[in-house]
Amino acid sequence: MKETELYPAIKNYLEGQGYEVKSEVGACDVVALRDAEDPVIVEMKVSFSLSLIHQGIARQSITDAVYIAVPRMTGKRALKALKENTALCRRLGLGLITVRMRDSYVEVHADPGPYAPRKSAQRKGRLLREFARRVGDPNQGGATRVGLVTAYRQDALRCAGYLAVEGPMKGATVAQATGVPHATRMMAADHYGWFERVSTGIYQLTPKGREGLQQYEGRGVPLD
Repeated sequence: MKETELYPAIKNYLEGQGYEVKSEVGACDVVALRDAEDPVIVEMKVSFSLSLIHQGIARQSITDAVYIAVPRMTGKRALKALKENTALCRRLGLGLITVRMRDSYVEVHADPGPYAPRKSAQRKGRLLREFARRVGDPNQGGATRVGLVTAYRQDALRCAGYLAVEGPMKGATVAQATGVPHATRMMAADHYGWFERVSTGIYQLTPKGREGLQQYEGRGVPLD
């Protein structure tokens, strides 16, 4: 695919909005004028790239009405990328256009303009609670999400460490000894496969639980 294949659809779309459209004007891929309005500039690429974003930002020194345009791709990953890139363009004040190549359908996902992202009090609260509950800094920054030590996992490790030493025990006793108030509920839920109930209210450590203790040994996880 070439960038030139995007141009006819974009030209037709803008002309349908009452613009006069010309390509390759100065350093701009597409320039559109309508009456006495500021020019609209469109920069085209066959895919999203940092270079395309840089071009769009550079054109903002000419006009606020700057769009970037790419072909519309299909599939789950493409949809996720489109959503993320739409948010990025809004944050940068850029417009975003996609062209569906099979029928030249043009869709505008974002228009240029100032953008202030909405803050989520709920997400902020979850972040601060996790930070407050986590003991120490047991993870390596930049690591994958798999196997990360969360505050919940730290609590599970405390319970597992206690059972490894003391053997099967009542949930209430584990809670009191480890300082994990929800120990009984955690062991009953058993998200990691570390605990099993041997009788009413009494839990013991599974072989997988012992493996978990070995796996996280030496990672700054408090087990007592």
